[in-house]
Parts: sequence; structure tokens; C-alpha cells
Amino acid sequence: MIIVIDGINQNKFEHVLDEMYKLRARVFGDRLGWDVSIVDGRERDHFDDLHPAHVVSIDDEGDVVGCMRLLQTTGPHMLSDVFHSILDGEPPIRSAQVWEATRFCVDTKKLGQGRRENSVSYVTSEIMIGSFEYAKTAGVLDSIAVIDPVMNRVLQRSGNAPYDYLGTAKPMGKVVAMAALMDCSDERISGVRDYAGIEHDVFLTEEKALELFEGAKAKQSAANYDHQPLTQLEKYFVEQMSSATSKTEVESVLKLIETISDRFTPEQKTALLRTPRAFAHEA
Repeated sequence: MIIVIDGINQNKFEHVLDEMYKLRARVFGDRLGWDVSIVDGRERDHFDDLHPAHVVSIDDEGDVVGCMRLLQTTGPHMLSDVFHSILDGEPPIRSAQVWEATRFCVDTKKLGQGRRENSVSYVTSEIMIGSFEYAKTAGVLDSIAVIDPVMNRVLQRSGNAPYDYLGTAKPMGKVVAMAALMDCSDERISGVRDYAGIEHDVFLTEEKALELFEGAKAKQSAANYDHQPLTQLEKYFVEQMSSATSKTEVESVLKLIETISDRFTPEQKTALLRTPRAFAHEA
């Protein structure tokens, strides 16, 4: 499912953006070997400081599994400032009704293949649908994207083929780059939806997106805690829980934990209550 993060709501989704930058580092730096700036395991550039719209895919487990960046062409953007050689000397497009789409990626390690939900193809289509529908709502007529021949083939076979290209393809480091034009039309959106079999609304509400993401972080925090050495006090309570032989004894241990609960985080209390003997007596 899709959440769009822009200059208006980015303060609510700083943690989601952080995970998105980590995904970009894994894809562009580790997997593709692009010459990008990665700091502390996160890939971001100065275009991210211009308050673009980030179209982010979050799966049912609350993990960030894909993203795309949308940037207005009226100011600095990658085709005009980085890949301008593609244009063969022609000036870049400058229009409030044309946005640039860049930094598209999906988590191929987590996502499976095919066209089912939680697959690379499905999430790719969902991001495309979300991007075009969001842009169309904002009054955008066309999207321009710097892509490579592989991505060009992906677009062509997924009901999303570019209708034109700007300039000529040029070698850019380890890849060949080209500038593709795609209209933000109902026909294009319908084509991608038909290809992927997606009929539902792809957008999450902000509340649901935060609920999913925070749930994922809570599970991760609990899992990380399970691998941390226990303190002496924690060991004591685990031993008391494990040795309890009646519901009364279990309740006594629980009461003692609650009495000094300010010494534990919520995750620590949860872990203490998850001993097998405790669950057995509570059942």
C-alpha cells in the first residue's frame, strides 16, 4: 500500500523516510553499485532537501518495500543538473505540469517474483499507480524519468510504456541512461491496473500507515530485546515465573513486577511475561 510523504506531512513520517533511505542505499549502492552518496547506511542527495514527494510502499508487516521520488521541473532536478548530456544541448523541460520521477526502487530481497501481492512486479505497479494518481490529482500532465534500458523494458511490458524520449541514450558510469516521457492519464493508470490486476484504492491513510509502521518497529524492538543479555533483576523474575506452580504464585510475581515497573521499559515487561510457565498458568 502507498503513502505519499511530502513537505507538508514529512514531520509525521521521519522514521518511514529513514527506512526509505536505507532501502535506497541497499539497492543503489549495494546491489546496483551506483556512484551515490551513502552515509550511515542511508542514500540521499541534495534533491531530497527540496521537499519532493516520496511515494512509499509499505507492506502488511509495516516494512518499507519500495519508493519513488517526484520532483517539480521548475527548479533543480536530475535531468537538468546531473544528466543534462542526454538532452544533446537542448534545454530541459521547465513546467509546473511536468514532474520528474527518480530514485525508483523495490526491495527485491524481501519481495518474491510473479505478479501476486508482495511481489516485485505487484509493488512496482502499485508504486506507479500511486505516483500517477497523486500527480494527476495535483494537476500534473506528464512525468519525465531518467531510466536505463532494463527499466524501459519493464515499463513497456507492464502497460506503462513511455510515449516519447528526450535526447539520446548516454553511458552514465556502469549503465546507459535515457529520458522517458509518460503522460499522467486515466488510460495509462488503467493500463497499469489491468496488468497488475489492481482494482482497489492503493493509498493508505496517514493513520493506517503510522499504525503499520509503528507495529513493525515494536516487533523489531521486542525481537532485538530478546537477544540482549538479561540483567540480574530480569533473571530473577524469569526464574520466579518459571518456578511458579500455581496461579496465585504467578499473580504474586506479576504484582511485584508492576510494583517496580518504572525500572522496566514496556518491551522488557512484555518479555518477562512471555515465559512458557507464565503462559501455561494464565491459560
